[in-house]
Amino acid sequence: MQSSEDSQLLNGKGKKHIVEVRAMELDDVHKVFHLGEKLFTANSVPNLYRTWDEFEVVNLYQTDTDTCLVAEVDEELAGFALGTVIEKNRSSWTYGYLVWLGVEPKFQRFGVAARLFRRFHELMLEKGARIIMVDTEMDNIPALRFFRKMGFNNAQEHVFLTMNVDDARRRYERKHPKEP
Repeated sequence: MQSSEDSQLLNGKGKKHIVEVRAMELDDVHKVFHLGEKLFTANSVPNLYRTWDEFEVVNLYQTDTDTCLVAEVDEELAGFALGTVIEKNRSSWTYGYLVWLGVEPKFQRFGVAARLFRRFHELMLEKGARIIMVDTEMDNIPALRFFRKMGFNNAQEHVFLTMNVDDARRRYERKHPKEP
């Protein structure tokens, strides 16, 4: 189902483009995966604690099909929003969680992310969510600006720790060689 926000004219470098936001379909899964691979790399997001892989996309698509969205510009994948609804036992609160939001670099600054988020927001209202959550790295200033512009506030700082076990893994593999 398309809302009136989903298909609008944009003017990027003098050319008009139509941005269409729609539900993700099976044929979109591989395109979304490859775009995410391009966007969510260890170099570009070194503190990312979730792993971008094919299982992440497939799992969200299988379990939360109706909260997975894609945006197209001139029939080309321009971005995606993958989310879920969280219902807690013994609580009347329902939460929406925007797990992934990505936009093809050549379509950034066209309003694609805003349109994806607005449709996700609408879906969360339909599902009875009382709060929508999102997380990003503390130093991802463009993402923080975007989410504040979309109405998010009350940013909470949390500490995420990592441990490089590469040397320990090599020692372990030398002690416990795999059998051919």
